Amino acid sequence: SETDVLSHLDFPEQHRSKVHSTSPLERLNKEVKRRADVVGIFPNEASIIRLIGAVLLEQNDEWHLQHRYMQVEAMAELIAPANALESKQISRAA
Repeated sequence: SETDVLSHLDFPEQHRSKVHSTSPLERLNKEVKRRADVVGIFPNEASIIRLIGAVLLEQNDEWHLQHRYMQVEAMAELIAPANALESKQISRAA
């Protein structure tokens, strides 16, 4: 079990803070509990699964928006100079 506890040290240093922490999972569990407390009593098991699924989808979408490595706008700026460079190279060859 000691190797399991220290396994996060095998990752590169910049990743360790995210790998060893269970904070995102705890935050997700807290959000599910908060939403379940609002509903109170569930009529059946399917309704609980729908609620948890909706919370998971919502959290996933939020994570994708906040944790993009490159924003779409930044990628468009990267593509524009490449297209300009290609047109200059074509005109020189012609």
